[in-house]
Amino acid sequence: VMGALESRGVLRRMSDMLEVLMKRMDILARLENSTDFHKGDEARFPLDRFQPAAGLMERIQAIAQNVSDIAIKVDQILRNSLLNGKGMDGRRDQCEVPRDPKYPDCAGKVEWMRARWTSDPCYAFFGVDGTECSFLIYLSEVEWFCPPLPWRNRTVAAPSPPPPRAQAAFRRDLARLLELIGTGKESLSFMKKRIRHLAQQWLRAARRLEQKLAGRQRDQKHILIHIGFLTEESGDVFSPRVLKGGPLGEMVQWADILAALFMLGHSLRVTVSLKELQSHLGVPPGRGNCPLTSPLHFDLIYTDYHGLQQMKQHMGLSFKKYRCRVRVIDTFGTEPAYNHEEYATLRGYRTNWGYWNLQPAQFMTMFPHTPDNSFMGFVSEELNQTERQLIKANKVSSMAVVYGKEASIWKGKEKFLAILNKYMEIHGTVYYETQRPPEVPAFVKNHGLLPQHEFQQLLRKAKLFIGFGFPYEGPAPLEAIANGCVFLQARFNPPHSSLNHEFFRGKPTSREATGTAVFQVSSQHPYAEEFIGKPHVWTVDYNNSEEFEAAIKTIMRTQVDPYLPYEYTCEGMLERIHAYIQHQDFCTTSSLPPSPKTKSPAMQSPPSPLALSPNSTHLVWSPGAGGAPQAWPPVASLQAWLSEPQHTCTETCRQHGLVCEPTFFRFLNKEEVFLQLSIACDSTESEMNHLYPAVAQGVRECYLQKEPLLFSCAGSNAKYRRLCPCRDFRQGQVALCRDCL
Repeated sequence: VMGALESRGVLRRMSDMLEVLMKRMDILARLENSTDFHKGDEARFPLDRFQPAAGLMERIQAIAQNVSDIAIKVDQILRNSLLNGKGMDGRRDQCEVPRDPKYPDCAGKVEWMRARWTSDPCYAFFGVDGTECSFLIYLSEVEWFCPPLPWRNRTVAAPSPPPPRAQAAFRRDLARLLELIGTGKESLSFMKKRIRHLAQQWLRAARRLEQKLAGRQRDQKHILIHIGFLTEESGDVFSPRVLKGGPLGEMVQWADILAALFMLGHSLRVTVSLKELQSHLGVPPGRGNCPLTSPLHFDLIYTDYHGLQQMKQHMGLSFKKYRCRVRVIDTFGTEPAYNHEEYATLRGYRTNWGYWNLQPAQFMTMFPHTPDNSFMGFVSEELNQTERQLIKANKVSSMAVVYGKEASIWKGKEKFLAILNKYMEIHGTVYYETQRPPEVPAFVKNHGLLPQHEFQQLLRKAKLFIGFGFPYEGPAPLEAIANGCVFLQARFNPPHSSLNHEFFRGKPTSREATGTAVFQVSSQHPYAEEFIGKPHVWTVDYNNSEEFEAAIKTIMRTQVDPYLPYEYTCEGMLERIHAYIQHQDFCTTSSLPPSPKTKSPAMQSPPSPLALSPNSTHLVWSPGAGGAPQAWPPVASLQAWLSEPQHTCTETCRQHGLVCEPTFFRFLNKEEVFLQLSIACDSTESEMNHLYPAVAQGVRECYLQKEPLLFSCAGSNAKYRRLCPCRDFRQGQVALCRDCL
């Protein structure tokens, strides 16, 4: 009998060899059966190059069977040698898999452990040694698939009350945050410069919010910030391009998130490496198949899609347990239809980035694309009255700055530039190393890549900031408008979406004019077009030279003041993040909406707390409804409206001066709500569909939502009129209702 270590190594090699062979067999089988290789002359390659001979398949199967037999024998040798060598007590020699209906997966998990326990060193770390007893101990005490073993001495101490939470206090200095961010990457240096530049604005905003809250108690949260796209494992393509004109929008947003969380007084840990992430989480050594070594001590984790993937790969079962604490910074948003794995797969919404089955509000966007996600945002610098007057006095009405630091953005824009050059002096900030980029015409004054404060000085002099269609939805147009520029951009006809434009393909959002659309990409910067508009933002057809030229002439004559939406100020961002931290809870089951029963949900639910409004056009929360739920936003802000066909709930609410609020769908997902709106349902079905609850136009068929994760303000169809939950909102702060702070 070989020693335990040698036996374990042999078993691991045999098992890995079997896995490789089986994978190769599967690939060959798929190639053999693939329709792509049975199209005769249309096939890209001749069939006989790929179709394996029957004899070869038989040999592979025979080898695989031999390896399987050897693995089983080595497993038996290993168990016998361990049992003999360790002198374990009698009970450990005689463990049997319990048959407990409360643990239906136990037997299957034990069988898996027998064959694969050497596949990841983390199992040995938790004491698995190849014996049946060690499997059961692991599966009952580390994971939770088997019942506890009665002979295990597991004295469970009575839970002691948790110590009182430290209270969050607004901070008066950002120096400690700069230390937490660390060094070693140009991206980190950029973020720290931005935080230092805006430090006084953050401090003033924190003082104002502190006064608004009037001494309200706030628990200090332990927060991990893991910026996954800056890790080496994700490629970190951003850091090397910081000084070469690369995109900075994500780093702008992360810098502002860090500053806001810190100013609110929470305890932060910041990581930009996988190794640090594993250390902070308590990941056991191995390949990521085991749970964490101890309960997660972070209340919240802010990360991005790259970080989310890294957490899933290394947290084992703990990822599912703790994913409710995650907040995903997601530039363009994730619509519910793409987030729900089963639904996305069945309905064709599956993408590289979706199907996480999170609550849609856990995704936090740069702009308020959809109320289904939480609007995180970023900040632009606020001007005081003296600065505003100085800018107005020094504006040069014939000066334009082009939005685009990369030379490729200028390619093919000669026609627009020639027209613009007839009226204005054109400035660019295109990166170059030694030679002027050939894409930039000679009549353009190119300053090269400018530091942020110098770029801001350029904007303060310019009259016009002009975009050429890319990049989409960045922070620069808001900064230009805040510095007194008019932003001129192209209208996209048809609007760009995942169906017609490569940039959006693969993203978990369609941004279509129909289907799941909320905030369609009808221009380079839809937020500026929809929420700001003229005179600060002009959106025109660049293919129409007359319209383009007329817009330039009008802009030169138009006087505009610097303008910054409140939600993009430091104070506005602090308000939002404070409200989210205090009120958003995706871990308690009571905060999640229940799905209706399959049969006759109305018969099993209490009377509707909604009442018809005085003008009988919509429903409101009844003043007489006792025991209003502890919902956030407060239910008093709820209004329920019925959409027109082909209208999203976002559009429907906006038409009434309101905002769609997806957390209120649970109050509308009942048959009696249709009756209250004078809709008699001939039939009522409960199904998975991101358009439900809704009524089919003309046939009086009513549909309720079966899957709460699919409640969505997005989406429309000519067949349906949707039940839409709307709410009011704070002036200049679309993310929060009037009483949400």
